Amino acid sequence: MPRIPPTARKGLLTLHLVTSLGWLGADLVLLTLGIAVQRGADPAVVYPVTSLVGTVLFAPLSVLVWLIGVASALLTPWGLLRYRWVLVKLVLTTVMVGLVLFLLTPNLRHAGAMGAALPARDRADLVIAPAVSTSLMIIATVLSTYKPWGRRPAARPNLVSRDRAATTM
Repeated sequence: MPRIPPTARKGLLTLHLVTSLGWLGADLVLLTLGIAVQRGADPAVVYPVTSLVGTVLFAPLSVLVWLIGVASALLTPWGLLRYRWVLVKLVLTTVMVGLVLFLLTPNLRHAGAMGAALPARDRADLVIAPAVSTSLMIIATVLSTYKPWGRRPAARPNLVSRDRAATTM
């Protein structure tokens, strides 16, 4: 895949940082709202706001972060599979986006519709999920900052195939 000029690369990095920070911020808002209900705030008021933040801000930002991250990896020297830390971030982000889209967002919509009638076990999920995803986002940030593990080893040629090719010549 073609590499992009340094100015475009910095622009893509800036866009990735801005959307990632937005995603983290929206996640912290969801966590704060979930804790507020646990501490006695009116769920009939809080959960519709939580639903709105989740569907209008959190879910779209998660998809944008993933798309921009993949584009950044493919269009820069880091590559998508070349470095272990990039691969781990890709897996973490892919799992988180899947959970956001297929589990958390429907739960937030359900909570918004149910309000005060939402069962206690479902209320706990609206604190646990943002707490876990905030932790995973911090881990992804640490990976981006420290870039541990170096490059993945290059694929070794298949020795059996090379031996067969040598004997058939």
